[in-house]
Amino acid sequence: MIPDLTTPPALMLATAAAAYLLGSVPFGVVITRTLGLGDLRQIGSGNIGATNVLRTGHKGAAAATLILDAAKGGVAVLIARALVGADAAQLAGLAAFLGHLYPVWLGFRGGKGVATFLGTLLALAWPVGLLACATWAATAAVTRISSASALVAAALAPVWLILLGRADMVALAVALAALVFWRHSANIARLRAGTEPRIGRKG
Repeated sequence: MIPDLTTPPALMLATAAAAYLLGSVPFGVVITRTLGLGDLRQIGSGNIGATNVLRTGHKGAAAATLILDAAKGGVAVLIARALVGADAAQLAGLAAFLGHLYPVWLGFRGGKGVATFLGTLLALAWPVGLLACATWAATAAVTRISSASALVAAALAPVWLILLGRADMVALAVALAALVFWRHSANIARLRAGTEPRIGRKG
């Protein structure tokens, strides 16, 4: 199921464009450069997300990146819901997520979207978002592997939505989860080979 589509197409398109531009802001790159930590794309995995920022050894920068990347999805959803409607809110979440994955400011080479995925879920349905965050944290506590935690959280998000009676969001969650898995294809290969790095290892 999806929410009733009542917003005019032109307004939906404008909402998606604004959310995409917000999602495209590469906070990890901005923060590491501002703090003199170098070009994040040349550090560790080269990813622009919080896990790779942590490899610089600066926990504060990693925490800030995590919060701001999550906020991109959450803020896009909240503004779209308040100003446009529920159908636009889901589209805004998807657009912000795609903006993080394929940011125009970085030649469409972005991150893997985990924090933005979680922020989007928290804004759309906070109980589901909390369950997804708890899933990530529990898996991280056991495995100490960020990618494994992201994959488990993404895979279970549609399940939590169904269990909590939010069938209207399942299609979006499945789409986001599929993109998370796609962006983690190299991580999945390393997980199978037993060579995926642990959380906090410096690049």
